[in-house]
Amino acid sequence: MNDHDRKNCKALLGTLSEYIDGELPAELCAEIEKHLEGCENCRVVLNTTRRTIDLVHAPADEGVPDDVRERLFKRLNLDDYLRPIK
Repeated sequence: MNDHDRKNCKALLGTLSEYIDGELPAELCAEIEKHLEGCENCRVVLNTTRRTIDLVHAPADEGVPDDVRERLFKRLNLDDYLRPIK
């Protein structure tokens, strides 16, 4: 990976949250999507981030096992948000 690629990756990571939330202008989204087509590492980060967000927001009754939920929250340093599931 050359310096230009690293800069593109850093720029993508800096806008990842806004991209996932649909808060970026269409032309910037197009640039990000073009980068994602050629960058496996950034696709993995994007997909992992999306999946993590889905898991965190999933209601407990949707079948996320308690041990998986607990490990995820601890791994993300979100221990303070762990609440007993009723």
